[in-house]
Amino acid sequence: MDLLKPRPANSPPLTPLAFLERAATVYGDCPSVIYNSTTYSWSQTHRRCLKVASALTSLGIKRGHVVSVVAPNIPAMYELHFAIPMCGAILNTVNLRLDARTISVMLRHSESSLIFVDHLSRSLVLEALSLFPPNTQIPNLILITDQDEEETPSPAVDQVGPTYEGLVEKGDPGFQWVRPESEWGPMVLNYTSGTTSSPKGVVHCHRGLFVVTVDSLIDWSVPKQPVYLWTLPMFHANGWSFPWGMAALGGTNICLRKFDAKTIYAAIRRHGVTHMCGAPVVLNMLANAPDREPLPNPVHILTAGAPPPAAVLLRTETLGFVVSHGYGLTETGGLVVSCAWKPEWNRFPASERAKLKARQGVRTVGMAAVDVVDPESGASVKRDGLSLGEIVLRGGAVMLGYLKDSVSTGKCMTDDGWFYTGDVGVMHPDGYLEIKDRSKDVIISGGENLSSVEVESVLYSNPAINEAAVVARPDKFWGETPCAFVSLKTESEKPTEKEIMEYCRARMPHYMVPKTVVFMAELPKTSTGKVQKFVLRDKAKTLGESEVSRM
Repeated sequence: MDLLKPRPANSPPLTPLAFLERAATVYGDCPSVIYNSTTYSWSQTHRRCLKVASALTSLGIKRGHVVSVVAPNIPAMYELHFAIPMCGAILNTVNLRLDARTISVMLRHSESSLIFVDHLSRSLVLEALSLFPPNTQIPNLILITDQDEEETPSPAVDQVGPTYEGLVEKGDPGFQWVRPESEWGPMVLNYTSGTTSSPKGVVHCHRGLFVVTVDSLIDWSVPKQPVYLWTLPMFHANGWSFPWGMAALGGTNICLRKFDAKTIYAAIRRHGVTHMCGAPVVLNMLANAPDREPLPNPVHILTAGAPPPAAVLLRTETLGFVVSHGYGLTETGGLVVSCAWKPEWNRFPASERAKLKARQGVRTVGMAAVDVVDPESGASVKRDGLSLGEIVLRGGAVMLGYLKDSVSTGKCMTDDGWFYTGDVGVMHPDGYLEIKDRSKDVIISGGENLSSVEVESVLYSNPAINEAAVVARPDKFWGETPCAFVSLKTESEKPTEKEIMEYCRARMPHYMVPKTVVFMAELPKTSTGKVQKFVLRDKAKTLGESEVSRM
């Protein structure tokens, strides 16, 4: 045995890019991408990606260069998930909902060599580039035009530089794509949401993305040739790895530039959608759509990004959606913990099933270990569903580290072999993990650690409430008290602040009941649909210190 060792025949670098080659062979004539009136087959998508990779090489893009993309879920965005790393470069998908200043910081920090920009985001990117310091190298732009959209570029836009389709026309379909020298070589660079002056650029390698892609398909039990609706932005952690996952299975990618509940329901019926992903805000939108109807066939929907309230899960599933819940971060490239549903749970009442499904669950098969530990001692917390600790992870999907930030990398990836997430959770007696909060969102009231997520879950069960978020408000006696910000489904039946508090008091310990309720037309959200609790915390502080009587 000692003489056996890795050889070239058994140790080629793992990369999800190879899924595209196989798809072109196995599913060559099957639809790969559908967007409005455009349909591509897998053989066409493969050829287009090779041609773009070839054209990028002719432009001088080499191994290690960063190439950025500012685009919505359109065919070019999907293809660039393959084409950019196929020429050896590092893919950097930029959140197009960010402001010009933040995008400028990211482009400079990444030292982007080239930017692909959708024509509707061109002015945003030009403004970002105008903020570069003098004598700084400005990356060139490649314009992505859209023949299928009514909003076509103006003549002035048409005259600027090369276009994406121009690269496709000039590229070599026989191009031998640049395979990674090492599976540990960087493949993508993603910035965590909300970064400004100190961006955290998460770098993932070919191996890690291969692991998380295959892992996600296995855990979600995705069959061959699914019909996948792109409601999750591909710029958000590379669409949780599913651009590469759909190639692995020969799926059909239904692309949407923009969507609402009506558009989603129409696409489901038109294309026979079988799978989709989205944050809990998408589930809430689907569950509360005024013209919603039960689905003709079940649609599997994977949700993550924030703990989904059990009430929202229940309403979504009554429409015919089969909801799976997972947990992951930009730093893991996809979902690495899932609710791991057990068949015997199907016999439970609907409300109990929803509570179980709201838990994050257990590690996926591709992860080595997941735990909840005391952040001071590093010891595992009690498995009682009550003891709070920090969620830690270990496995092949964890990032290489933060670009140009060894200090932050060292803080979250320590010598004890864990990646510290900064999320607070509990471990249940059955070994299932449940996230309770981000560490900065925990409310400490009278010495009690209070989970804002638990309070929000009760608020969401109120039939009048559309959205809810709970943050800390300073209090003279308790230190902090829960302050609830809510939006309502309709203004015609508006409950009072007192009625909301009484509703909560009947369903939770009194110390957890919101002591303040603020009604808003809509809660502030990040560009990826998460509620901006830092904005709400600032609003709560402006209310001044509350003077809640002792209970």
